Amino acid sequence: MAERLRREEIVTIAVLAEKGQNHCEIARAVGVTEGTVRYHLRRKAEGAEDGRSKRAYKAEALAGVIEHWYADREERRRPVNVEELWEHLAAEYGYGGSYRSVLRYVRARYPRPKLRTYRRVETPPGAQTQTDWAEYPQVDVGEGPQPLHLFWMTLSHSRRPAAVWSRREDQVSWLACHNQAYRRLEGVAAVNRIDNVKTALSRGAGAWGTIHPTYRAYAQTVGFHIDACGPREPQAKGKAEAKVRLGRRRLDPAGRRFGGLEELQAWTDERIDRWTRTAVCPATGGSVHESWRRELERLRPLPILPEPFDVAVTRWVDRDCLVAFEGRQYAVPFTLAGQSVEVRGCAGVVQIWAEGRVVKAYPRHTAERLLMDPGCFEGEATGRVLPPPPLGRMGKKLQEIYLLPVEARPVDLYAALAEVAR
Repeated sequence: MAERLRREEIVTIAVLAEKGQNHCEIARAVGVTEGTVRYHLRRKAEGAEDGRSKRAYKAEALAGVIEHWYADREERRRPVNVEELWEHLAAEYGYGGSYRSVLRYVRARYPRPKLRTYRRVETPPGAQTQTDWAEYPQVDVGEGPQPLHLFWMTLSHSRRPAAVWSRREDQVSWLACHNQAYRRLEGVAAVNRIDNVKTALSRGAGAWGTIHPTYRAYAQTVGFHIDACGPREPQAKGKAEAKVRLGRRRLDPAGRRFGGLEELQAWTDERIDRWTRTAVCPATGGSVHESWRRELERLRPLPILPEPFDVAVTRWVDRDCLVAFEGRQYAVPFTLAGQSVEVRGCAGVVQIWAEGRVVKAYPRHTAERLLMDPGCFEGEATGRVLPPPPLGRMGKKLQEIYLLPVEARPVDLYAALAEVAR
């Protein structure tokens, strides 16, 4: 069944007819049939009225309730939200009509709400950063197209952004992206304005939300105040929203292939640095780069940033100098054999701690199940542990072959290898 024409479309048909266009041209312009054009022109000539204009509104049965609801909103100076009114009528009075039926009634009986304006605020240097996420569903970092997330942190005064790529948006990635962004900005602003993400607010939204305890502890350690935007108020973090749009135009990796996340990050940093040297900061009139260099004087010096982790376990180092973690095995220095170490799962990194320091670090969530570093088996003996036996002739020959490219391997090398294997 064809949809009824809107009032604007009916008026368009009449105006085009007055300008002398034929029925075929009008039908093509409006996107209807010629019969529809003839029907509406005939009704206009007969002076017929649209029956919908005299039809009673379904929501009129609750006119008193709607009037009381409006008066309550005006008394409390709360903005009118028709969707909220419709939900109230359905829940409290069993109203079975649609949202649009309530909207039509409100538009016909009440004046349009007043235009709401916003106050433009320019923060002083060093006062605020704004953060937000952007999603890119198809990014190729050497493993085929996959979804990636881009974390944005922007200094509100100088507009200097920092963008950090992440495979996830979980708690540990949220904090790790903060660390990398602060390192790029080379300082910490007094306040960080955030969106209402679950990694920042565990319950609620805006000023009345409950800050996630992990994020609160991180903010206290680094030294900034958390300021959450109100719900459905993107204009409250306009600097971050603007940088997300900038990234869509200048940092879209679609159609490119990168050798890894590190290569993509380096490409992003280079393009951002190039942009900051040519873009003008509206607050200072100079370039974003120059304004940022001046703002550095007002930023808190970068502290020793805590490396966030979501898993911390104690593991025993076997005699083969390996520890097990998340279904994988990692090599550690042989001097730690026969004792316990702490293994931490960080954002994209596995850290192995011993004696209060990181002794080894490997990439996390790799396809490989065994991650080795030959240097872990080298070194001098200690009073407790002897080093593993050195490589024999076969092992050394295999290493020599491995280090040479295939096309450069001489035939006599294979002959020597066969001789050793006898």
